[in-house]
Amino acid sequence: MEYCNFEEVIIENKDDFTLKYVEKFLNEYELDLDKDLDYTLVLYDNDKIIGTGSFEENILKCIAVSDEFKGFGVSNKIISNLINEQYRRGYTHIFVYTKPKNSLIFRDFGFYDIESVEDKVILLENKKNGIKDYCNKLIKETPKIYFENIASVVINANPFTLGHRYLIEKASRENDLVHVFVLWENKSFFSNVDRYNMVEKGIADLENVVLHKANDYIISNATFPSYFIREKNEVLKMQAILDSKIFSSYIAKSLNITKRYVGEEPFSKSTNEYNKIMKRVLKEYGLNLIEIKRKEFENVAISASKVRELFKQRCLDEIKNFVPKSTYDYLFNLSNVY
Repeated sequence: MEYCNFEEVIIENKDDFTLKYVEKFLNEYELDLDKDLDYTLVLYDNDKIIGTGSFEENILKCIAVSDEFKGFGVSNKIISNLINEQYRRGYTHIFVYTKPKNSLIFRDFGFYDIESVEDKVILLENKKNGIKDYCNKLIKETPKIYFENIASVVINANPFTLGHRYLIEKASRENDLVHVFVLWENKSFFSNVDRYNMVEKGIADLENVVLHKANDYIISNATFPSYFIREKNEVLKMQAILDSKIFSSYIAKSLNITKRYVGEEPFSKSTNEYNKIMKRVLKEYGLNLIEIKRKEFENVAISASKVRELFKQRCLDEIKNFVPKSTYDYLFNLSNVY
């Protein structure tokens, strides 16, 4: 059954007061309004919101339809509008995180399952072989030589510090080959291109290290939406499990990775918890999580946040204590841009 006389309102301004009413509508369906949205479609019937949907870049978010109007083609109208607008903006590889019970409608739109966690969250994409193609790309970037001990490191490198270098160097010494993945979303102080370039320059001398762009399949805090998980203590857990399962069942499997190195996190309770969950899930797939004590300067753990603070204050001389020369030179050149 179709019902065509809906009024459409498009919101592209994050400060638009209409979003307050959208948030209230979502709350009625145990959803929250995600803080990062580029585009929101709201459908009205006689000045009453009966459906809404949003996206941020290539991720669909916050889709809900009034129970009263289910079966009238409202969901189809919303999702079609969102996908068309994403394509218009150049986002042809689209993802959606949702509850498994809501996944059928996205499958009807040509989305394919990647991985799920119980009845809490499922990740889908609109390319049938998207993640397999990514894994094949990783294989092509890897030397065609047999390696027995293969490890991995995932970093944001915002920016690349002596701490990151220490972690990768240790993995390099203890293994035949190390795959380093740089998170690729553009939500950090330094751009993804700048972060990647800093890592590339900082590990150029390590012959058994292969550098990769993490793309969309290694999930970070910046990209995991939590609007459909009302139990906030569950958000980190679901993200950690989903990320670990995808990494283990696809990326690690395709590259024969058996270890993932991480730095100990003495200051962040959430990161510690994330590492604990990841260690448990990776073990289920036969992988080991190796936690390394953080490198220190004057008895203080080196952190990218400290370097960013110094960079913003233009204290470039102090930065030398926390980053490799390659990063310092890169930041020095960037200081004339930022």
